[in-house]
Amino acid sequence: MNYNWDWGILFREPYFDWLLTGLGWTVMLSLCAWVIAFLLGSILGIMRTSTSGTLRFIGTTYVEIFRNIPLLVQLFLWFFVFPELLPEDAGRWVKREMPLPALSTAIFAIGLYTASRVCEQVRSGIEALGVGQRNAGRAIGLTEKQIYIYILLPNAYRIIIPPLTSEFLTIFKNSSLALTIGVVELTAMTRQIEEYTFQGFEAFTAATVIYSVVTFAVMFFMRLVEKGSRVPGMISVG
Repeated sequence: MNYNWDWGILFREPYFDWLLTGLGWTVMLSLCAWVIAFLLGSILGIMRTSTSGTLRFIGTTYVEIFRNIPLLVQLFLWFFVFPELLPEDAGRWVKREMPLPALSTAIFAIGLYTASRVCEQVRSGIEALGVGQRNAGRAIGLTEKQIYIYILLPNAYRIIIPPLTSEFLTIFKNSSLALTIGVVELTAMTRQIEEYTFQGFEAFTAATVIYSVVTFAVMFFMRLVEKGSRVPGMISVG
């Protein structure tokens, strides 16, 4: 194999800036999608543990639909199919006039998909607390809403920090699929460097290192958070 290695290509312009730009889009996509996933997943987790059969059914239906359809398929559905089902003006806005349509669609799709997974983590955290705390809240006159706000959720979040960390890292890695609908994130920038320079090994090695550094940094930070918020006598749900 006669390959012309050139690691210096990664630090030349404009390729170094391309990597930084791709990383920036990846981080922004991941954080925005995580906000959607965490908020919606928490609501669904509450619904899945509710005493209302209707709410449990709605939460379960959402999870089964979104969790069992591959994320790549969902991206294509939201980007290519969904706009065609809307009225003409609305569909045109979604496809062309919406700010950063490809990025917005990727954030929305990845957030909704991951919400189904966050829901199950929140549900398992609440159920890990047992019925004792719920009954204690009822005994002192709290409503179901107050029981969730003041008792169940604060404790559940503290014991599901490890799996929630894994879900955020999954979003960070799944962001690479956004290149399939035109989002120029880190993986897309890496492929672009390969196409311009034919230095594929160097480009993808750099991307691997960047992904690993960000992942390890998040894991280190969340371990500190987990250690500081651990519930005495409880085992974290992993």
